[in-house]
Amino acid sequence: MIIAIGQENRFEWIERNLGIEFDQWDMPVIDEKTFCSTREGVFFGGDAAFGPKNVITAVAHGHQAAISIDLYCQNEDIKDRPNPDIKLFSTKMGIHEWSYDSDVTTDIRYIVPQANKKDTLRNRKKEVELGFDLQTAFKEAQRCLNCDVQTEFTENKCIECDACMDICPTSCISFIKNEDSEDTLRMKLLVPAINKEQDILVSDILKTGRVMVKDEDMCLHCGLCAERCPTAAWDMKQFFYNTAKAGHICYV
Repeated sequence: MIIAIGQENRFEWIERNLGIEFDQWDMPVIDEKTFCSTREGVFFGGDAAFGPKNVITAVAHGHQAAISIDLYCQNEDIKDRPNPDIKLFSTKMGIHEWSYDSDVTTDIRYIVPQANKKDTLRNRKKEVELGFDLQTAFKEAQRCLNCDVQTEFTENKCIECDACMDICPTSCISFIKNEDSEDTLRMKLLVPAINKEQDILVSDILKTGRVMVKDEDMCLHCGLCAERCPTAAWDMKQFFYNTAKAGHICYV
């Protein structure tokens, strides 16, 4: 992880009578949504706004601040943010095939080889991580859990054969009687869903009065449930998210 940070945040050069407020850490007070300071038309981002974060966060700050600046220059409300581009489409090809590699691998994480410590300590400009060779890089990539592909369950197609529950390698699917309390429902799953920070997927009432409950925290996105399902009640859909950009194009 690369930390996006300058040498030091110092704002003595900003006069204190300009309408820009500073907090107890001598950092500018910034709106977390628009990245605008307390003075209209002055924007901050990156570590100058909220302290050191990683590079991805700093780039995201730049996108959001650019949207605000663009809206401000057009005399529009900077709080009226454009929507991101979101798409969800099926990856199904044929009857039991999908357009992504869904094989489950049990390989542990491959360790990136490093240069000899004597050499790196002697020369601080020497690259420490040597990187993977082509074969190892391919094996490491095969460990991908396809987080952009998610399961979708259609209640009226389900015949409650429990085939998906049987084939799931992590037992993340359960067909049980619904409960009034989410905590009670979580503990009655095949594998209790103890991570409450992760939502569970609960279907509508099925024909037998049960519900399908899926613990997203345990799902490998392997697609075996969709392959096994005889009625296509399960489908694997790819999720595409593109952040909104500054300009005249707004995603709807």
